[in-house]
Amino acid sequence: MGDGGAGAKTLRGGKMEDVIFAGTSSRAPLGRAEVTVTIDNSDNALPIEYTEVSITRRMFRDGASEYEINGSSCRLMDVQELLSDSGIGREMHVIVGQGKLDEILQSRPEERRAFIEEAAGVLKHRKRKEKALRKLDAMAANLARLTDLTTELRRQLKPLGRQAEVARRAATIQADLRDARLRLAADDLVGRRAERASILDAENAMRREHDEAAARLSVAAEELAAHEAALTELSQRAEAVQHTWFGLSALAERVGATVRIASERAQHLDVEPVAASDTDPEALEAEAERVAAAEQQLLAELAAARTRLDAARAELSQRERQAAEADRAHLAAVRAEADRREGLARLAGQVETMRARVESIDDSVARLSERIDEAAARAQQARAEFEAVQGRVGELDQGEVGLDEQHERTVAALRLADQRVAELQVAERDAERRVASLRARIDALSVGLDRKDGAAWLARNHGGAGVLGPIAQLVKVRPGYEAALAAVLGAAADALAVDGPGAARAAVSALKEADGGRAALVLSDWPARTIPPRSYLAARGGHWI
Repeated sequence: MGDGGAGAKTLRGGKMEDVIFAGTSSRAPLGRAEVTVTIDNSDNALPIEYTEVSITRRMFRDGASEYEINGSSCRLMDVQELLSDSGIGREMHVIVGQGKLDEILQSRPEERRAFIEEAAGVLKHRKRKEKALRKLDAMAANLARLTDLTTELRRQLKPLGRQAEVARRAATIQADLRDARLRLAADDLVGRRAERASILDAENAMRREHDEAAARLSVAAEELAAHEAALTELSQRAEAVQHTWFGLSALAERVGATVRIASERAQHLDVEPVAASDTDPEALEAEAERVAAAEQQLLAELAAARTRLDAARAELSQRERQAAEADRAHLAAVRAEADRREGLARLAGQVETMRARVESIDDSVARLSERIDEAAARAQQARAEFEAVQGRVGELDQGEVGLDEQHERTVAALRLADQRVAELQVAERDAERRVASLRARIDALSVGLDRKDGAAWLARNHGGAGVLGPIAQLVKVRPGYEAALAAVLGAAADALAVDGPGAARAAVSALKEADGGRAALVLSDWPARTIPPRSYLAARGGHWI
């Protein structure tokens, strides 16, 4: 795991995908790699209620990664926060890799700050502080935005209120207008329906009149046919009477001729009696009787013919009157038929007109129904829009209340954040003081780490040339006084004891020549009363300290 980082170089690779099995000639490559670290948490070092914590990272070939804590999916941040308090998190130095020690020892003081802060336990607080500051900045930005939105919404509330009032009034006016239009349309529809009913009644009456006229026309046609038959019969009878008249006229002429002949004969009889004396008187009487009888017969026939003629004349006159009446009736029937046909045509035109008006009324009714449906739909839409406007106004009112509450909550959160910042600043100052003290200790440690171990070199190379050995090995301490002696000796506990100044000079010269490093030297033959408890000689590069 190294220092807690995820660099490929730490894992001795060129890139992170190198940790995934790339395959061989006999095995296919894998698409992911997985590693699980199990930590014993029986001492509750990690802030989690488990005695054993398993942290898993699963990396895919496309570069994506998944993290799990005890089998539960989590974020990388969750893993870092869990391990930050244990000292083995990201950028921690619990396990120091190869070359890290020299890098730390040769680094500048500014570069050692992270190590010092980590050692002092300040790094996690600094990160938390930075995170809190970022949250505070984000919260301040959100608060500023919320304040701007609140100001803008409050500025817009009055115009929106006026607009809502105008919208309510407009909706009311539109509703009244729609109601008025609907009432007018309903009244017009009722009138059109009444007009349609009256037109239908008139059409039915016309149809009844048409049927009655057709019936009367049929009766007149029958009467005309009867009159025509009677006229035909009268014409035939008139022809018969005319033949009779002609016969009687001829008979009358013959009778007149006979009468004239008889008269002439009578005159001859009266004028020339002598001439007839030679005629037989019986024959003449017989002739006279015959003539008289013939005359009587002719007179009787003439009277009968006159009687028949008078009857025929009377019947002819009657027939002529009947024929004239029949002609007049026929003309009347023809005129009536023409009038009826004209009336029927007029009625048919009126019926067509009525039908056209009925169809127009039906179309008007359909259009009015559509307009009523459209008006109802518009009314429903207007109600929905009005309710939406009311809802928006209500939402604006509620939003204003919610914004006020949110503003109050945000102000309270800001106060808490300010308090938290003040506490963090106090903690930061304490941590800085601790860092300053630790920095001094680290500087001393770095000085000790930077120098070479000259005491070990002298003990190894000049062990018998006046160098007796480390003081810690030469001093005998009573049990229980080890800590007190260590406190008294301090850094002199690692010093070498030498026989005297000559041995010390020889040791210093040897260190200078061989560049053996630093060494603390204590003269073993120095008077006890004149040697300070912590006095020692140190040489570095041939210089006395």
